[in-house]
Amino acid sequence: MTVTIADVARAAGVSTATVSNALNATGRASEATRTRVREAAARLGYRPNPAGRALRTGRAGAIGLAVTTYGAVAWDVASVSYYAQAIAAATSVAHQHGYALVLLPAGLDADGWWDVQVDGVVLMDSPEDDPAVAVLRERRIPVAFDGRPDQPHARDSWVDNDHEQAIAMVLDHLAAQGATRVALLAGDSSDAYTRACVAAYTARVAQPRIGCISHDDPEGRRAARALLEGGADAVHGIFDGCGRGVLAAARELGLRVPDDVLVVTASEDPAYAWTAPPVTTLSLLPVEAATRAVTALVGAIETGEGAAEADLPVRLDVRASTQPLR
Repeated sequence: MTVTIADVARAAGVSTATVSNALNATGRASEATRTRVREAAARLGYRPNPAGRALRTGRAGAIGLAVTTYGAVAWDVASVSYYAQAIAAATSVAHQHGYALVLLPAGLDADGWWDVQVDGVVLMDSPEDDPAVAVLRERRIPVAFDGRPDQPHARDSWVDNDHEQAIAMVLDHLAAQGATRVALLAGDSSDAYTRACVAAYTARVAQPRIGCISHDDPEGRRAARALLEGGADAVHGIFDGCGRGVLAAARELGLRVPDDVLVVTASEDPAYAWTAPPVTTLSLLPVEAATRAVTALVGAIETGEGAAEADLPVRLDVRASTQPLR
């Protein structure tokens, strides 16, 4: 038998309106009345109807999260360690604030974004002219970005690392190990992370060497090989798989890591501690980023005010791939 709000009202000796107000923390009921209603609801096993609550409050009780870097291209974002850790952290923080977290599929088109039923969305690595952003803003759904947004609006929230400082940390470390011809292995996406890393690198390096990975070469092996054949004595990859691509390219060319070339990659993948040799990684601390992004989004949902933080920390985990050149 389904317990109704009327059953709770009779058990608590109040009106159905008072039950609704007590369970939703609205109205002017006294704390004693609210307690009596909650106890009656618990005793009877009453659970509010989610659809009805959504109609009353105008909220879905859920937050969406999506990686929109490649637009309408569908791909498995959870296979990337950064996103996997961010998703787990975002889910935990959303639950702490009373929201479910819905992982939205990569590759949603504009029509798909019109159908999404959530109270707010965390967008990770949003590119320039992101159709998701246009639709969400038109629908007046709050957005929080992991990565500085293209043309941010006043109601947006966003968090980001200091990529200039991060690239400087990597370049200074490689220079201290004797590297003089450091190359960057990046990509052709237009998200803020890629643009910020490339800009910081080109501002610091007199003769930039930049390789571009592609969808059919996701670890950048071919691009890394071209950089090494061009004389690079160190390579920093800004994506998760780049370290493996550089190691493979070096093996093909008969180059030894770290004797002939140094390797750093931005990654959260713990397997880099066990490659041959173990690879130095730059961690962008996704748990911290996701925690702050979801917290900011909840604030925007509940107050209408956005927030921004552009100083998230990074960490360089030094391993054998960046020992001094001989």
